[in-house]
Amino acid sequence: MNIKPFVKMIIPLSIITLLPACQQTTQETANTSKNPDKPNIVVFYVDDLGWGDVSSYGATRVTTPNIDKLAENGIKFTDAHSSSATCTPSRYSLLTGEYAFRKNARILKGDAPLLIGTDQPTLPKLLKNVGYKSGVVGKWHLGLGDGKQPIDWNGKVSPGPLEIGFDYSFLLPATGDRVPTVYLENHHVLNLSKDDPLFVSYKEKIGNRPTGDDNPELLRQVADPQHNKTIINGVSRIGWMQGGKSAEWKDEDFPLVTTQKANTFISANQNNPFFLFFSFHDIHVPRLPHPMFQGATDMGNRGDAIVQMDWITGQVVDHLKKLNLFNNTLIIFTSDNGAVLFDGYEDGALSLTGSHKQNGIYRGGKFSAFEAGTRVPFIVHYPNKVKAGTSHALMSQIDLYASIASMLNLDLSNTEAIDSKNHLAALFNANTSARTTLIEETPFTLALREGDWKYIQPARRLSPKLKTHKKIEGGLSKQSQLYDLSIDPSETTNIANKKSARVKRMNSILEDIKQQKTRED
Repeated sequence: MNIKPFVKMIIPLSIITLLPACQQTTQETANTSKNPDKPNIVVFYVDDLGWGDVSSYGATRVTTPNIDKLAENGIKFTDAHSSSATCTPSRYSLLTGEYAFRKNARILKGDAPLLIGTDQPTLPKLLKNVGYKSGVVGKWHLGLGDGKQPIDWNGKVSPGPLEIGFDYSFLLPATGDRVPTVYLENHHVLNLSKDDPLFVSYKEKIGNRPTGDDNPELLRQVADPQHNKTIINGVSRIGWMQGGKSAEWKDEDFPLVTTQKANTFISANQNNPFFLFFSFHDIHVPRLPHPMFQGATDMGNRGDAIVQMDWITGQVVDHLKKLNLFNNTLIIFTSDNGAVLFDGYEDGALSLTGSHKQNGIYRGGKFSAFEAGTRVPFIVHYPNKVKAGTSHALMSQIDLYASIASMLNLDLSNTEAIDSKNHLAALFNANTSARTTLIEETPFTLALREGDWKYIQPARRLSPKLKTHKKIEGGLSKQSQLYDLSIDPSETTNIANKKSARVKRMNSILEDIKQQKTRED
């Protein structure tokens, strides 16, 4: 592998114009950010990073030294899961402590209304009640606006993160592959000119911008039909965009802009306890690494984006150290779902992956009911409380809500974060067990883990495109599936017919969880 030597970066003047100070200037006299009773919390939430994409989890064709340091000095979990095999539901569950199927949540369009109710309990609201300042930086993809009227991108965009508990937000409104391709800071699109208003449509073409359908010669990456609409920065997107030229982002600048915003938020709140939800765009498509990382690996854009993601992580960690906050900061590093190589753009990921096993030994990937759909890297680093080790405990991201509440000695109501369990002991001790059961959610079915047993319900419908188009084994069948992961971790042999009593019992457990209305601590 060829890794370029990376020097400390000086951010170009063209980027600095995007980086006004965060609007969190309140400084309290007590230096509570260094109070062990209220540690700072940073969640690095990477997009589409597979179990095997990190060198501390076995990757050899790409190295991730900054993440590896967190794993070496913290707890590396081998059996931790996002709540869903797709991004919007996973984000919803992490911030609300409830499974997304309860709200029928799916991957959202770029102009979808806010998925989390403004009256709904959330993790940032919980933390606000005990003096935390909360910020979200990066990919949002949880919807904006009230759904009663179209989003006015030229005015105040609300409700959004600020209405569900965050004090500051700097967002890609949806994802990099969806319009609008602009930054949203708090309630307003950044650098938007009144002379060139912004409009978005997911129903029909608007404006006169070129599209991938009509002007393929303008594309830097060939796209599938879904991603072949308005072209921005040489890449076609999902949906159509009119106007807003002055506010357009440049994909290659994401690592500079978002890192600076995250670190500015940390600096502004270093004398408060704070919660930073750093929601990466990397390594989601379109993968367009900054020139500093281009050619960093032999795996093309996807490998280079992994190196870029590791660099971003290191920049934030170094900033915490610089401010003497590192030892009293609980860092969670994880991913929203498993890996996918082709997800709409031909960027060489399929042809250049070679011997790299993006999901390790696990079958499937993003979208899949097999283990690689939700089994992801999960690292806990907190020098003041956590002793280094490797944990094989069954863990879910959905448990962060209740576990953080326990860490802060906060009680939850019976209807708050109903699926989140307090596994703080397992988060802080590699030798402690956690869940006995866990749901793995996909767009088409649900699966249940009970220890090393894995049951997949018959699919509501099949999706042949996952195999033919996404090159992913969906794990979908009209028949029940049962696997013993203790001897068959790659889910190669369905033994449902041999274990009918277990299938019946696990299906009953799954149905009971689906009917649950209150917390069961």
